[in-house]
Amino acid sequence: MALQIEGLARRFVLTSGGNTRTLEDPDPGMTPDHVRDHYAVMYPEAATAKVTGPKMEGGVAVYTIAAGFGTKG
Repeated sequence: MALQIEGLARRFVLTSGGNTRTLEDPDPGMTPDHVRDHYAVMYPEAATAKVTGPKMEGGVAVYTIAAGFGTKG
């Protein structure tokens, strides 16, 4: 019996202005920051967002891409 090594499944959650979107992992070989940059094309608010995690949820590594908007004044 051969030993088979599998990568850990990842999921990305984009939060912005009270909205949450679940994003698939486009390429397991990408770093979380590269995934953020990949999705910034479709979601511009991700361009300056911070990536945190992973937090394990049922065998899936979940990374949060949090777009933070400062307050003025």
